[in-house]
Amino acid sequence: MESSPFLERYRQIGVLEQQKNQLIEDLLQRVTDLENSFQQEKLDHERETRFNRDIQLHEMELMQQISQIKTIMDREPFVVILLDGEGIIFKDEFLQLGEEGGRKAANQLHTAMHAYLTQNLPSIHTPKLMTKIYLNVKGFGELCARNGIISEASTIHDFIRGFNETLSFSEIVDVGSSKNKSLDKIQETFQVFLYNCHCHQIFLGCPSNNDYAHFLEETLKEADLTGRISLVEGVSFDRELDTVKGSYRTAKFPEVFRSAKLAPAWVAPWKSSLPSRSLLTPSPSQQYSNPTTLSRTSTNTSVSVVGGPLPAPVPNKVSDPLDFQVVRSKVPGSAPPKTVERNKYGQRVDRLDFKSIPRDDLNRLKKLKLCNYHFLLGECPNEENCYHDHDRKLTRQELHILSAIARMTPCRFGLECDDVECIYGHRCPQSEPGKKTCFRGESCRFEPVAHGIDTNIVKVTKI
Repeated sequence: MESSPFLERYRQIGVLEQQKNQLIEDLLQRVTDLENSFQQEKLDHERETRFNRDIQLHEMELMQQISQIKTIMDREPFVVILLDGEGIIFKDEFLQLGEEGGRKAANQLHTAMHAYLTQNLPSIHTPKLMTKIYLNVKGFGELCARNGIISEASTIHDFIRGFNETLSFSEIVDVGSSKNKSLDKIQETFQVFLYNCHCHQIFLGCPSNNDYAHFLEETLKEADLTGRISLVEGVSFDRELDTVKGSYRTAKFPEVFRSAKLAPAWVAPWKSSLPSRSLLTPSPSQQYSNPTTLSRTSTNTSVSVVGGPLPAPVPNKVSDPLDFQVVRSKVPGSAPPKTVERNKYGQRVDRLDFKSIPRDDLNRLKKLKLCNYHFLLGECPNEENCYHDHDRKLTRQELHILSAIARMTPCRFGLECDDVECIYGHRCPQSEPGKKTCFRGESCRFEPVAHGIDTNIVKVTKI
């Protein structure tokens, strides 16, 4: 028997042994590699476990610090109320009571503000209220006296004293007669409190003018902060704030503040205080029930005590607190009227066609902020400190348009006004005869009785 087949079989078995040994070596190498990877993974896991534990401890420390900081931030919450006295005016009943009225006004504002916060901002818990009202006290007192709200301008000082004494964080600040001083102080104070973590809300009360509109537009650039600002509307906002007021929360306190401006009343610029305008221009009902003797000329006005004889006019001389003269210079090129025109119901009629005035010209003249007193009456009682323009040269047409603009402000004596030189409106310029409303509806500045006036003139009252 030959050995060749056995040798071949032996060789095949040897190859298989080599393959088996190689397989065993490969398996051992694989196990070694897996053991090394496992050890590495184990080290990484232990390292991550220690790291996560450290992070958790650090996070707990941070959360504790945040909680402590939040407790500190919430410890003394307060709300700041910044009011410009030109646009925010307390109601007459407070101003008339002097010092007692000041105390009542401070308490009423404090109560109304807390009620508003509870209803609209419940997340602010028991905040302190810091109220700062910036005001030209002397000018405001004289304005109130001229409007007949108070008998003497000094009553405003009593009102302010009572207001400032009532609450620790409520005060009225006299800014003097410098132009835009209230705005400057409000802007600086506003910036201080806007980023204060303890200040949870800023209430800003201001008049409608371009300066405040620009200021509020600049504030809108920081959108995240606008939620911390609310506007206080006293005197109704005009078109200057139309573009920005919708971006802010608006609060109204009709039980505290007037909703209408104080109508400027003409007084002689040399007098520090005058009787109320009811003495200067009595209403028709007063004339019929108590026949006050009234005498006017084109250059002076004198009024005597009810039932007393009319004293002889003495130019530029005041003989009695109730007998006085007002001298007005004439507007160049247009003599003041000598009569008051009325309809068959005895209501005063303003002879002015508002629809004939181009809207663009009307808006252009409004933006110029012209002084009505200076251009329409010839003399401004507050010439040095007046905020309005006195220097511009106006054409006859522009004077006509300016008189229309002045008529858009309601006269406080309404349809009974007897002042031949009154420049303010006695009927709503947007209302048509027979219609008891206008397109402004309830927001119209004129009283309901000033709508739908018959414009047919049937009688003239000569003064």
